[in-house]
Amino acid sequence: MNRRLTPSFFACNLLLGLITCVVSPEAQAQSSAAPVDLKAAFQNPPEAAKPWVFWYWMNAAVTPEGITADLEAMREAGIGGAYLMPIKGVENPPAITPPAVQLSPQWWKMVKHAMREADRLGLKLAMHVSDGFALAGGPWITPELSMQKVVYTQSLVKGGRRINQVLPQAATVQNYYRDIAVYAYPTPQGISSTATSKPRVTSNIAGGKPELLAVAGNKEGFKTSEPGWIQYAFDQPFTCRSLRIRSNGYNYQANRLLVEVSNDGQQFRPVTRLQPPRSGWQDSSAVTHALPPPPPATSVSATTRRVRNRVPRTWTRPSGNSR
Repeated sequence: MNRRLTPSFFACNLLLGLITCVVSPEAQAQSSAAPVDLKAAFQNPPEAAKPWVFWYWMNAAVTPEGITADLEAMREAGIGGAYLMPIKGVENPPAITPPAVQLSPQWWKMVKHAMREADRLGLKLAMHVSDGFALAGGPWITPELSMQKVVYTQSLVKGGRRINQVLPQAATVQNYYRDIAVYAYPTPQGISSTATSKPRVTSNIAGGKPELLAVAGNKEGFKTSEPGWIQYAFDQPFTCRSLRIRSNGYNYQANRLLVEVSNDGQQFRPVTRLQPPRSGWQDSSAVTHALPPPPPATSVSATTRRVRNRVPRTWTRPSGNSR
């Protein structure tokens, strides 16, 4: 598109040109500097580029000889520094005698030795706020002062009448539990789950008990090393909006099932593949996946009667909790 240069535009352009003339000598000086030898820099990285590591002192089993050996190995591997992290208390029986119990005179003696050896070897040390295991803690931290989480239970009852029943208590840690609130709300119309609409659960995977996947509180695992499918069949139309996967610890493969739907149990249409969330070793073993609406059927109602999960090659126990 044609554009006419106005006086203000020309003045701005001239100003930019003047600025360029001022800074260009510095740019030329930078461009004339000696090029960096990338190979040499990679083989001998500067101090700021060296990695650090977590240095676990496990179960108070620490000795001067072990400390020196660890730090010398770090230097040999090109490590720049370490976070000193004492983990857990003394084993029974102790792994070494005497054990270096945290904050004891023996433990402080080991810390001072580590600092001296780090200085000798040109390494840096930092102290991590342990032990708890992963955060600060100690015997003086009682359960009510410790890290906590919100837990809950859910009960389905028939409304329109007075209810007098003991609600189940949620899970506890070291028997610590406090009530926050009790909420009662009507179930939205059209919302159902496998707690109210019991499915028939079948599978072509031999050796398991897929019917247990729809049983509340089931602890028995269902796993396979071969591809296969698990099918939830309902007597009435059922739209599955979410799927919860429970596993023994976080299981990547269990959270990437292929979900398909059918109206007759013969012809299945793909809905989605579950996306494993980014997670780590401290994450929950239960993951709830939201499902998109099923694709429209060509000759029958689009309301889902059967939900099938196609299983990848390696996975462990999905839950039967669906909504």
